[in-house]
Amino acid sequence: MIAQTEKERETLREGGARLGSYLAVLKRMVKPGISTLFLEEEAQKLIGSQGDKASFFGYMPDGARRPYPAALCVSVNDAIVHGIPNEDPEILNDGDVVTLDMGLTHDGLVTDAAVCLVVGNAAPDEKRLLQCAREALDAGIAEARVGNTLGDIGYAIETVGKQYKLNGPRELGGHSVGARVHEEPFIPNFGKRGTGPKITEGMVLAIEPMFMLGRGAIFLDADGYTYRTRDGSKSAHVEHTVLVTAQGPEILTHPR
Repeated sequence: MIAQTEKERETLREGGARLGSYLAVLKRMVKPGISTLFLEEEAQKLIGSQGDKASFFGYMPDGARRPYPAALCVSVNDAIVHGIPNEDPEILNDGDVVTLDMGLTHDGLVTDAAVCLVVGNAAPDEKRLLQCAREALDAGIAEARVGNTLGDIGYAIETVGKQYKLNGPRELGGHSVGARVHEEPFIPNFGKRGTGPKITEGMVLAIEPMFMLGRGAIFLDADGYTYRTRDGSKSAHVEHTVLVTAQGPEILTHPR
């Protein structure tokens, strides 16, 4: 989406702030013994409390066999994205790596964000994984400037991954957002500087680095949504929705 009017930008800012705040609340609920179903139910309550809509619930991306059945994605350990929390729910255990990913539709416009954390105690590799993902997100956002390219964003994310000696899936990445959950262009988490579509003022971009402790190969689970690491390694995924302004990137999905 290109946010062309101040009204659109203000709507995105409000929706993004709400989404960031909801994810912050859900993140604080994560602890050993909590079920993914509980997190899904709480997510629905939070979104409903302000009269907004869960962008993911009922969403059917291209190629899907059925609509997505939840408001929240909860991806645990080898599940890198789109884990379904309310079908065969999981109980979270100490040391699990958990990503909470959610979309919010506020006054007709969509924002998208994800947070990642370790349940309880984190081992050194898990700390490295999360630190890499968070630094890569910051690096990617910093490149979301007028006149740069999407290749600049991908290059920045990939460079951080190399510094931490971690791989990410080539098939998955970020995207434009705003009018719909997923819009073109696709934003790879790898690339070369100066390549790909130009970044212009008003673009609304969901930037989302993903890394795993293993080799980088993934597969689609039988549920039709959850992507998992092929070698069973733990994975991390973080995301913000960003508005490109003349002054630079504005993160919309920070909590208030």
